[in-house]
Amino acid sequence: MFASLKIRNYRLYFIGQGFSHIGNWMQTVALGWLVLELTGSGVALGSVLAFRFAPLLLGAPFAGMIVDSVNKRRFLYFTQTASGLLALGMSILIFTGAIEIWMVYVAAVLFGIVDVLDRPLRQTFLHEMVGPDYLRNAVTLSSTEANLARALGPLFAGALIATIGIAFCFFANALSFVLVLIALAYLRPAEFHRETEAPRPPDHLLAGLRYAASVPMIRNVLISMAIIGTLSYEFQVSLPLLAENTFHGGAADYAALLSAMGAGSVAGGLFTASRHGVTLFEFVASAFLFGLSLLLTALMPTLGLAIAGMVFVGFFSINLTSVGNTMIQLESAPQMRGRVMALWTMALFGSTLIGAPLVGWIAEHGGARWGVGIGGIAAIVATLYAARTLLKKDEWHTIPASIWIRIFSTETDK
Repeated sequence: MFASLKIRNYRLYFIGQGFSHIGNWMQTVALGWLVLELTGSGVALGSVLAFRFAPLLLGAPFAGMIVDSVNKRRFLYFTQTASGLLALGMSILIFTGAIEIWMVYVAAVLFGIVDVLDRPLRQTFLHEMVGPDYLRNAVTLSSTEANLARALGPLFAGALIATIGIAFCFFANALSFVLVLIALAYLRPAEFHRETEAPRPPDHLLAGLRYAASVPMIRNVLISMAIIGTLSYEFQVSLPLLAENTFHGGAADYAALLSAMGAGSVAGGLFTASRHGVTLFEFVASAFLFGLSLLLTALMPTLGLAIAGMVFVGFFSINLTSVGNTMIQLESAPQMRGRVMALWTMALFGSTLIGAPLVGWIAEHGGARWGVGIGGIAAIVATLYAARTLLKKDEWHTIPASIWIRIFSTETDK
């Protein structure tokens, strides 16, 4: 279950990222509540998130080119420092009372610009630290850590917002990046997993798209995740509105919904980390159960039952993303992995540019339950597409043979 943590570099990185994830979730809660305090509008909340994730949709091909060509550890110094400075700037603006909604839009775009580089960079850096044999375990443990932070960060944020104010959530996030930089400084480059460089294709913006489109499994997983990313993963829009408008609660109730999802993700992550291989059927089943749990949560009559439903949403969510992430990384050629993971970021997060305003509009005019429920419907639609395209016998060969050996092997991981 914790096999990849025996690798020193990954262990240090894991510790540093743990603090950063908690800070990020504190900032996520604070940002959503800040927009509602300034505007009271679900459409405005969705629009801010659209600005936040627009660079992840529009800049992913360019970001993939950069990630494939840079020293990943060195470039992480840049992205982590930039994120910390942006969080510190927001903290100062809010604390001094100078914050206005247009500033939030500008900050959202700047966060997105850094994020479009940082997400594929961190994903491919995992492969560099642990190699292919431990990749699924490392991806799952990192996702589990992020979702444990989803459970803890909102609780801390709710407490800070209720006592000393929103500004301190952003300040705490800024401090967390200091620990990440310290962890990066102590990594040993000599222990990184270096792959033999294959001839690099021409560096142009469409190279990653053409490559992903030419590999059936990568193409179909990305299309499925784009559907889910657009309408199902808009929790930063749907959950604040569900807490405030449907259950007449406050920031603490929104934090409780996020924390419940985080707790479920931790349980799901530990379960997933204990599994060694990945299968296409597991991806399809996880997508269906994720969609079903979202639909049931949307129908819950009380806040307590909705919180319980979010536990199951989190459990199946981490199974879905960890299996999909692992499959396309292992299927990708080394010299194209950064581009492919940039497209993964584009599908899962960049699609928020389209989905966030749409879900905000649906939740504001049709009710917050529809904002959650439409995500469940989208995930089930994605399941039908994935089942039709990924489970065909003529596409099973797209999974590397080494994975099938690991799935059917009974040997203990050494």
